[in-house]
Amino acid sequence: MGGSAPPPPVNLDPHWTILAMEKVLDGAALGGRQSSEERPPTEQSPPSPPSPRSPVSPETPDLPPPNAPSEVEARQLLVEEWGPLSGKLELPPSLSWKLLFLERPLYRNLLSSPNPEGINIYQPAPPTGPTGKPLKDLGNFHGWYITTEPLQGPLSWTVKEQCVNLLAKKLWEELLDDEQPDITIMDWFEDSRLDQCVYELHVWLLAADRRTVIAQHHVAPRTNGRGPPGRWVQVSHVFRHYGPGVRFVHFQHKAKNRMEPGGLRRTRVTDSSVSVQLRE
Repeated sequence: MGGSAPPPPVNLDPHWTILAMEKVLDGAALGGRQSSEERPPTEQSPPSPPSPRSPVSPETPDLPPPNAPSEVEARQLLVEEWGPLSGKLELPPSLSWKLLFLERPLYRNLLSSPNPEGINIYQPAPPTGPTGKPLKDLGNFHGWYITTEPLQGPLSWTVKEQCVNLLAKKLWEELLDDEQPDITIMDWFEDSRLDQCVYELHVWLLAADRRTVIAQHHVAPRTNGRGPPGRWVQVSHVFRHYGPGVRFVHFQHKAKNRMEPGGLRRTRVTDSSVSVQLRE
């Protein structure tokens, strides 16, 4: 299916790790945390890009450290770690098993700054009063493109998004097209009680032109209002059998704000992730 305009370019330099997930719960909280009630998803077009495009840093060759395993050893270690693939696994000339062993493109978080405010989901969201500071001054938001979407009255959305270039993360076309590994999206938002719906998630799988939408997922969960505010609510989705041609994952979430006499009160979001796993 087609989209109207490409998503905004983002900086994708930092690498962050994530554990491999054997099972992903779609829209449910872990360990007794609060679950969400989701509204039916609706299809949307990717957002329009900002201007101008940020300058691209010159590419530098990937040089393995002296202690890196040999090409044969790296392949054996990765195949043992990943498990058997459904087809014959051949790497393009631009990749080597050594490089894949170092980069680990599977089973890790491909987003930059997934926890920009340093908030721990294993504790309730820390108390916070209204603030007049811009969001970028409240943590490390490197890699995020941040905008504000006004709503009626005192409400507004803070919109944060990234576009992950899967090939730049050392995944390759044959793997994406032939194996079509699972692409897992996961996020946690605060039950801030600022409105009935305080969070939205929008994800597009895009082709190489960054315009053609191959698959998408949209959800606006509503919490049940039970228990104290500040609980963390998990939202997740797994893209499977999405078809060939996926080269980018555009991740966008919205968190609701309310303007109060002392300043802006926000809904916090943390531990955002986009990861790729081979299907069992």
